[in-house]
Amino acid sequence: MSKRLFVSVDLDGLGDAVAAVQDRFDGVSGLRLTDPGQAHVTLKFLGDTAPDRVADVVAALEAAVEDSGVEPFEAEIGGLGVFPSLSYISVVWVGVRDGQGGPELTALHEAIEDRTVAMGFDSEDHEFTPHATIARMDHAGGKETVQNIVENDDPDVGCLQVTEIRLKESERGPGGPTYRTVESVSL
Repeated sequence: MSKRLFVSVDLDGLGDAVAAVQDRFDGVSGLRLTDPGQAHVTLKFLGDTAPDRVADVVAALEAAVEDSGVEPFEAEIGGLGVFPSLSYISVVWVGVRDGQGGPELTALHEAIEDRTVAMGFDSEDHEFTPHATIARMDHAGGKETVQNIVENDDPDVGCLQVTEIRLKESERGPGGPTYRTVESVSL
């Protein structure tokens, strides 16, 4: 049975700070908050992957870290944004402050993208924006409230010490997905 896999940098230790940002959106109609303890920056979504390919994926991630030249770094998490746009909101996220970890995350993303696409995984169809999803918009009932908060608030989440990337498995469940680390690759 295949596994739904993705590659991430987890926001270890920042769950309470993510929850504090989510509190701004408490009770907003149409908005479903994500589990703050599972907050992460997705570097690459791989999707359904056969279990016998996992070792090759891990080897590709190790090579990608080498290719990227990225050493352990600090990322400053903060600010708010939405996808795809303020006029049509599907995802609300916290981002990475300009110059505070974004270049390193982008370098990792690009190296991982190159290695995994070469293995036959789908290429990304949008520009990489380092972010951690904090909510999903199911309907537009509270859209104006979300727009107002995103345009006027600039919360600080905290500083993240990034020393590894993780290959994660997403398991669907009644309370939303749960994520399990399959393998960690050190920077």
